[in-house]
Amino acid sequence: METKEKLKLAQWWEKTEDGKILCTLCPRYCKLGEGQAGFCFIRQNIDGELYSLGYGRPTGFGLDPIEKKPLNHFLPGTQVLSFGTAGCNLGCKFCQNWSISKARLDDENSFEASPEKVVALAKQYGAPSIAYTYNDPTIFGEYVIDISKLAREEGLKSVMVTAGYIDKEARKDVYKYIDAANVDLKGFTEDFYHRVTYSHLNPVLDTLVWLKNETDIWFEITTLLIPGENDSEEELRRMTGWVIENLGDSVPHHFTAFHPDFRMTEKSRTPVSTLEMARKIATEAGIKYCYIGNVHNMEGQTTYCPGCHTPLIKRDWHSIISNKLQMSKCYICGTQVAGVFEEERKKEK
Repeated sequence: METKEKLKLAQWWEKTEDGKILCTLCPRYCKLGEGQAGFCFIRQNIDGELYSLGYGRPTGFGLDPIEKKPLNHFLPGTQVLSFGTAGCNLGCKFCQNWSISKARLDDENSFEASPEKVVALAKQYGAPSIAYTYNDPTIFGEYVIDISKLAREEGLKSVMVTAGYIDKEARKDVYKYIDAANVDLKGFTEDFYHRVTYSHLNPVLDTLVWLKNETDIWFEITTLLIPGENDSEEELRRMTGWVIENLGDSVPHHFTAFHPDFRMTEKSRTPVSTLEMARKIATEAGIKYCYIGNVHNMEGQTTYCPGCHTPLIKRDWHSIISNKLQMSKCYICGTQVAGVFEEERKKEK
């Protein structure tokens, strides 16, 4: 562990009457005694002050298609520089990135990378955007702010891939320079959130409503369907009904396949029929852009015109087969397609 002088003093905390620290970054509100770290592992009380141990210490970088985040309506066909740190503020039993998100920095091969280095790396590889992902970027919010601010100054976009489990005040800071987000709506019952993710549903719903009503951030939703846990028709109807009522019909919703991992190795993989059922329910509810993920299914991964239903962006897995959008509109009937497609237009000119 570095000396305190080399660590990043955290934001979003206060001292309590009994001499401890209350972290106010997320709804977990960890109360920390001297030397204690929060649930996330990377926010620690050191000498009566809260420090962000993950600042400047990513666990690795990857160059991904933006569709892998998944974002289908944000700069389609482009690459995104992706990275995360150790730790997470949720405890999902099904975590597919558990070797990173459940690791403490001492256990993980992290290395130093200043915000300037991260932005320079994105520019070096020609990636028009940077994704804060793999674990939940909420917990390294200070790092996100500094990188995304610099990225915007350099003409790069920033993407949050997150569970949306963040305090109402802190999110105003963390998302200040964010351009797009994919938010996991992991289920639609408090029982599922409490029992399987060790968190709560309502703060996530509140973040989604906030993104829609109080920001200009483009966002999409992902729900990983786990057999017998969150995949009933009744729950999916309530979820998609809530989305229509509170977020409108133009927020893309991805239903993705679960594979056995971490503490849910006894569960079976999600049948394609379940994904197709979820997509059908969402479409019938009125959601215009609904996708199937983690399987090969071109029909379920294609963007259709909401007006005439012409296939516009054909995909297979994370690859774009064809893109017939013209100035963000259907080339047949001229219906506008919701999203951020400016970069794709530049590439095609």
